Amino acid sequence: MQYALLIYDKPGSHEALSGEEREAVYGEYFALSEDPRCVGGAQLQPVQTATTVRVQAGGTLVTDGPFANTKEVFGGYYVFEAKDLDEVLELAARIPSARLGGSVEVRPLVER
Repeated sequence: MQYALLIYDKPGSHEALSGEEREAVYGEYFALSEDPRCVGGAQLQPVQTATTVRVQAGGTLVTDGPFANTKEVFGGYYVFEAKDLDEVLELAARIPSARLGGSVEVRPLVER
C-alpha cells in the first residue's frame, strides 16, 4: 500500500540550525528520498484516515487523526510504498521535522 507522509514544519526550526546541522538535516531528507520505497504523489483518502507522528524527548507519539498544531506549516511530503502502517510510521519518525518541533501526518492513498 502507498502512504503519503505530510510534513508540517515549525516555522523557523530549520533556520535556527547551524549551517552544519542544516546540511546534516538536508542529508537525512535526501536519504529518505533515495530509499527504494519512496515513490511519487497521489490523491489522499479523507482526513479521518490520518495518523500523526511526533518525536519528543526521544520517544515516538502516534495519534489517530490530523492533529498538527495550527502554528505548523505544510512544508512538503513523501509517498512511500509500505507493507503496513507500522513500517511507514517508522519511516515517518525518521523525518527531521518530526523532532524539530513539527509533525508528520501519515495517510493511506486512494488505490486505483
